[in-house]
Amino acid sequence: MDFSPTADQALLCESVRKLMQRYADDEYLRRCDEASQFPHELYAQWVSSGLLGLPFPEEHGGQGAGILDFVLVAEEIGRRGYDVTLPYCAPIFNGLNLLRNGTPAQRERFIRPFLAGQIRFSIAMTEPGAGSDAGAMRTQARRDGDEYLLNGEKIFASGAGVPDTIIHLYAKTDPAAPSGKGLTCFLVPNDTPGLQIRKVPTLGRRMFPTTQIILDDVRVPAENVLGAENGGWGIMMSGLELERVATSAAYIGNAQTVVDEALGYAKKREQFGTRIGDFQVIAHMLADMQTAVEAARLLTYKAASTVENGESNRALISMAKLFGSETFVKVAQQGLQIMGGYGYSMEMPMQRHLRAALGTTITAGTSQIQRQTIAREMGLRPLGGRPRPASA
Repeated sequence: MDFSPTADQALLCESVRKLMQRYADDEYLRRCDEASQFPHELYAQWVSSGLLGLPFPEEHGGQGAGILDFVLVAEEIGRRGYDVTLPYCAPIFNGLNLLRNGTPAQRERFIRPFLAGQIRFSIAMTEPGAGSDAGAMRTQARRDGDEYLLNGEKIFASGAGVPDTIIHLYAKTDPAAPSGKGLTCFLVPNDTPGLQIRKVPTLGRRMFPTTQIILDDVRVPAENVLGAENGGWGIMMSGLELERVATSAAYIGNAQTVVDEALGYAKKREQFGTRIGDFQVIAHMLADMQTAVEAARLLTYKAASTVENGESNRALISMAKLFGSETFVKVAQQGLQIMGGYGYSMEMPMQRHLRAALGTTITAGTSQIQRQTIAREMGLRPLGGRPRPASA
């Protein structure tokens, strides 16, 4: 199977590469990282260049591009750092979810303003007692006339504090329902009264700052319910395949940059009168790094092609996410090792790459959850779960 980009895709990637080189140099990214600041100037360039609307249908103001186009762009943006792909990809994932599940009125109200850069989207699912087990969330929403009254707490809600953001917030509307049932998705503007948003300092991935959200009698109009009441679980799962494939592409992009930077350093740095890259131990380390990244790239492209063709292959997508994230962590650790003290210095990008990598085996589904999914798709039943056919 040939995964080589078409001529049009190559031109698209080249234009994205030039945009990122111009507006997202190392100094700009360093400032955003240190300040834990959303890259507003770069985001504006994505908007004006039409990249934000890339996967949206033309009838809604988008470009109508295919899944592979979007995945290639995510990889290209990821070359400047995985931490800078989240401000691009995460709002798009949520916007596409609204497009799939929203009413005509909601699409008209939110999609075009989003593509014009007037609003952004984020998501709030995780709670102190509900992470991988999202169905165990305790935040509650009670119907009160034409409104809902929301109370509870969310944690690790990335991007929720960025101005003009609409939060896709999940809450329990049927307290008696079992885990995974009775959830509803609400579109909550982040300036809604009763909403308290506090930035949570993190080791890495700071350009889409993660937050804690406290909901104290937050009133949300019924017209802001996305989908049906108690239908939130299906909405939460909707589009998860695209999210994980595009996220995996971003891992690859950043991992390739790690290899490139470590290789460039190894060709210049001399010890004992010899380039360190010519020592077998370093040369073989770099060869293994490049091989792993290429394998992750091919696995991700294969997974993307199944999504593009409308197929459902949860195991393959979880493999791409699992292998891509763990490859990124491993090569980032090796890249820092090759660069030694320079890689460890906060003045160099390598430390930022490693900090971003360390979160990838946790977010968008932990490595442990990916292994669970793969095993179940193989017909196994880890933790006593019901077996599923390998072809399911």
